[in-house]
Amino acid sequence: MSNPCIICVAITGSLPTKDNNPAVPITVAEQIESTHEAFEAGASIAHCHVRDDDGKPTSDPERFARLKEGLEKHCPGMIVQLSTGGRSGAGKARGGMLPLKPDMASLSVGSNNFPTRVYENPPDLVDWLASEMLAYDIKPEIEAFDLSHIVQATRMAADGRLKRPLYVQFVMGVKNAMPADEPIFDFYIETLKRLAPDAQWCAAGIGPNQILINEWSIAKGGHTRTGMEDNVRLDRDRLAPSNAALVRRAVEICERHARPVATWRQARSILGLRPVAA
Repeated sequence: MSNPCIICVAITGSLPTKDNNPAVPITVAEQIESTHEAFEAGASIAHCHVRDDDGKPTSDPERFARLKEGLEKHCPGMIVQLSTGGRSGAGKARGGMLPLKPDMASLSVGSNNFPTRVYENPPDLVDWLASEMLAYDIKPEIEAFDLSHIVQATRMAADGRLKRPLYVQFVMGVKNAMPADEPIFDFYIETLKRLAPDAQWCAAGIGPNQILINEWSIAKGGHTRTGMEDNVRLDRDRLAPSNAALVRRAVEICERHARPVATWRQARSILGLRPVAA
């Protein structure tokens, strides 16, 4: 295959701590350094969360602003994607960083179970987040934790709440949500292609499923996500020394499947993002 593969690095997330892996970047400065290494290793999208002074997840726009500024300075051209996820805040606070006008932001369009709670994404909040992304010219990454989320995203695109073409990420391996199952994965791809033929897709696997999902998505012509938000280990016996190490592993899978790794310029073109000078 000659189509370039976009590698997204989810650098921190809301859950991993330094007790899980000392290399998890928590402070803004640590995140910038870790992302720079991952960018040089081949990642073209940085999926970003921020933490407060106690290391707890937050939606604080000021912290997002400092992170975004640092990434744009030290990783010129890299696509900055900010998280509107529900672990970091509630209600409209989840979209408080959108006026910063990042290139992209995550958008969950429906609710589902997580390991110990319900991940709530009520329709009114989903519609408000989507409207803010339209207003600020931010491309959503649709986080599909369930088949219904793919269907809902295509409905929202059909009635103008989301701009086409869609970019949909299949998230698999979350306990109590969709398992990492290859026939289901294939049905996700088939369903998205049927309902939104112009859509691009990506996939993320949680924990030990990360490398499995990297393999499937790269082999099947999609894009892929790696990073310490989803997985802090290289294998059962070794912690990942950095986000860059996980990116390099994804690059090796691309090489095995003859997939070129997308540069940041190619990634911006594939996703239809505004150009930047770098």
